[in-house]
Order: sequence, then structure tokens, then C-alpha cells
Amino acid sequence: MKNFIQNIPKAELHLHIEGTLEPEMLFKLAKRNNIKLKEKSVKKLKLSYKFDNLQDFLDIYNIRSKVLIKKRDFYDLTMAYLRKVYQQNVLHAEMFFDPPTHTNRGIRYTTVLNGIYDAMRDAEKKWGISSKLIMCFQRDLSADSAMSILKEALKHKKIVAVGLDSAEIGYSPSKFKEVFDHARKNGLLTVAHTGEEGNAEDIWECLKSLKISRIDHGNHSMDDEKLVKELTERKITLTSCPLSNYYLKVVKKWRKIQ
Repeated sequence: MKNFIQNIPKAELHLHIEGTLEPEMLFKLAKRNNIKLKEKSVKKLKLSYKFDNLQDFLDIYNIRSKVLIKKRDFYDLTMAYLRKVYQQNVLHAEMFFDPPTHTNRGIRYTTVLNGIYDAMRDAEKKWGISSKLIMCFQRDLSADSAMSILKEALKHKKIVAVGLDSAEIGYSPSKFKEVFDHARKNGLLTVAHTGEEGNAEDIWECLKSLKISRIDHGNHSMDDEKLVKELTERKITLTSCPLSNYYLKVVKKWRKIQ
């Protein structure tokens, strides 16, 4: 079965490029950019990758992203990911990236974009793997900041869609309605992370307010039969993450038992 899965042609549709930063490369980039890490070895760094809810993961994600500073860093990160999935016979990848994670640290948007995009282009030339780029707005940030980064992105025309990610609970997706409307008017597709932590009502809100054409995660759609019917009739795709979501479910259950 492992060989079968390895060899069949695949597409990866739910992938956060910053989240692919592996410990070995993290140490390499930290050294390159003179950044001190709390952990003193790759082994200890790997042990720190422990989380049992979305926010814990996001905290790790944000801290580790701080080693990404120069265009070359984003290029190396993206090439490492595309090289790895090419070896797993992935023929097409659609990658999310989170500009505010970097621009809020003083990194220019074009530094992030061009580093990632140049790697995408070089990987296609070298290995024939195609890829697309989806820019995400973070729910816990303001709609004004999202609109600002969208207008910047539209100047460069290297993304195919916009999405919504980060913490779900307590952050209504409806506040981004105007941003998503503007994105669609400018020819971009719209997707959203919803139904991972948030309930079925959160998914309904994304469908009605943001008019998304794809759901990322969507686990809790199964809690609402009417929603399942709606998704089926509208042929809305869900890019679920069965391994990570199942893992969190098992951990939470185990903690209750303990």
C-alpha cells in the first residue's frame, strides 16, 4: 500500500508553505540570519513540535516563521518543499502563504512573494511540477489590513486565489465580506479555512457572506445534514486533512481519559 500511494500521481491542495519549514532548514536559516533559537539541537527542536489544538500549532508556526527574512529564505523553503513532493509523485501543488506573518515583522511583501514564486517557476522547469499560490488573510487581524495587502497583491498578479485562515473561534468570517468581494471582482478565486475548530454555522457564514468556492478543512460540516446536502448540490470541494485532524481528536480524547 505504501508503494502504491508513493507511485500514484497526486495533487496537494491544502498546504501552508511556511508550515513546511523542517527543523534542519530552520537551524540553517537561523544561522544564516543570526537568529538565536531556544533549542540547541535539531532533536530538541523536534520535541518542541507538540500541540493538541489549533492555537498551540499557530503559536509554534508563528515563532518558527521568524527565521524567514530574505528572498533567498523563501526561495529555499519553497524549493525544499517542491523537491520533496516531486519525489512523492505530486504533479500539482496549491500553496497557501500568509503575508502578515512576515510584513508585520517589517519584511516587504515582494520579498516574500518573489522568493516563493521564483522557486515555483524553477521547480516547474526542473521537475515539471505545476503549482499555484493562494494568499491568506488571518482571521484574528483586521479587515482593513486584509484589504491593504490585497491591493498590494493585485499589483503583482502572481496569486490565483485568496483564502482565510488562522484561529476560527471568536473571529467571524463575515468581517472580510468586502475584501472577498473585491478579490472576486478582480478575477481571484475565493476559499476559506472553516469548520476545523469552528462549527457548522461558521461554514454556513463563509458560504453566504464570503461566497467561497472551496472549503479548507470543513470537518464540522458533518454535524449539519442540511449543510452536507448544500455542499453536495453546489459541488463544493473540501480539502480536508484527515491525519492532522484525526490526530487532534485522538489527543483530546486521550486527555479526557487521563
